[in-house]
Amino acid sequence: MSKFFDEMGGVDGEVRAGYSQIRSWLDQSTPEQLRARSREAEILFRRIGITFAVYGDSAGEERIIPFDIVPRILSSTEWQTLSKGLEQRVRALNMFLGDIYGPGEILKAGLIPEGLIYRNTYFRPEMVGVKVPHGIYVPVCGIDIVRVDADTFYVLEDNLRTPSGVSYMLENREISMRLFPELFNEHRVRPVEQYPNELLSTLQSLAPASAPRDPTVVILTPGPLNSAYYEHSFLADRLGVELVEGRDMFVDQNRVYMRTTEGPRQVDVIYRRVDDDYLDPLAFRPDSVLGVPGLIAAYRSGNVAVANAMGTGVADDKAVYTYVPEIVRFYLGEEPILKNVPTYRCREPDSLKYVLENLSELVVKMVSGSGGYGMLVGPRATAAELEDFRNKLAAEPDEFIAQPTLALSTCPTFVGEGIAPRHVDLRPFVLSGSNGIRTVPGGLTRVALKEGSLVVNSSQGGGTKDTWVLDQ
Repeated sequence: MSKFFDEMGGVDGEVRAGYSQIRSWLDQSTPEQLRARSREAEILFRRIGITFAVYGDSAGEERIIPFDIVPRILSSTEWQTLSKGLEQRVRALNMFLGDIYGPGEILKAGLIPEGLIYRNTYFRPEMVGVKVPHGIYVPVCGIDIVRVDADTFYVLEDNLRTPSGVSYMLENREISMRLFPELFNEHRVRPVEQYPNELLSTLQSLAPASAPRDPTVVILTPGPLNSAYYEHSFLADRLGVELVEGRDMFVDQNRVYMRTTEGPRQVDVIYRRVDDDYLDPLAFRPDSVLGVPGLIAAYRSGNVAVANAMGTGVADDKAVYTYVPEIVRFYLGEEPILKNVPTYRCREPDSLKYVLENLSELVVKMVSGSGGYGMLVGPRATAAELEDFRNKLAAEPDEFIAQPTLALSTCPTFVGEGIAPRHVDLRPFVLSGSNGIRTVPGGLTRVALKEGSLVVNSSQGGGTKDTWVLDQ
């Protein structure tokens, strides 16, 4: 029997609630039929043009993210717990950001080391004392969730800067409905297609008080060479707003304007998909050509809203992640609904000692790493890789955390030889505006298509699934 929790078969092989019709469909479908549907899905994705680029790929090739045709099922009860926990976490993280860029009460209380914040790569002194619209630093948040058994979900990572993947969530749903309309209609699946409208409403709710009733919202992209450019253009189209680059805007008297064929038009809200460093050459990197000179001054003056706010990265640092349970308790006076993965802070001598002694059994991550890079999966590492990480840990322990190798749940997945279990995670998207906080029912399920792999990132061979939250 597998040591991993099977989301369709549970621990005893009995079909779990919600999966009975999926099980019947799979039993009645031949490998050839499933393969034909999988090819059809790939053709649709190529026709639509859903691609991403991998940084560091010498060929510079645009790739299609593999789409698995077998949907993942979550019950309404499971989703209710997840959504409550996600919204609780985002509320606390917004309060935390307001505090560390303001009075710093949590630091004064000694719950988090000051050096972990003030020496953090993503801490922005320019944001100290800035009045953020409605106190919402993170209007758009993507939180990575993993499951280990029927009842236990862990938060693996918080993505607070420029979380991506929502376009794949939306396109996956459209492809599923086109490929399997009968199967889809047999289930009461909660919709995700309202996300663009909810995102636009969230962004508009953050507009300055001086903005018109219908504020001007734009999406700021680094340009077509960015790995997530498809998503930027996709969202601009779905929201009905302009997709702009830095050169398309300018600042005059601390107000941001967009160049149009009819003359300058004032911009009220910028949904930025450009990293902090490149947003404003007058405030951050002077060599940046991606941002808008004077943007930060306009923001500090309260004449434009920027989502997500600058400096939010300090709260999704993997070392700060280890303190989020304390953050929830400190600001909300509540116990966290969703737990963190048990984590060792290598900056602490006792934890470092344990990690070095058990390196072959642990996953070690750089606190500023992302995309599955800069990490060691101990049970799969070679002797040389283990030794390399021992040296890194000894030299810069503050730069690493370690976690046990989780027994991530699996979902049935169509692979070359047929249906097989593959490990999955989930990235739900939480929206926070002055009009409230809500979580899109579902999110992006990422799947590790390589047998035995725990790395779901698309840049490392992962794919995606449609996520069906049942409304019953």
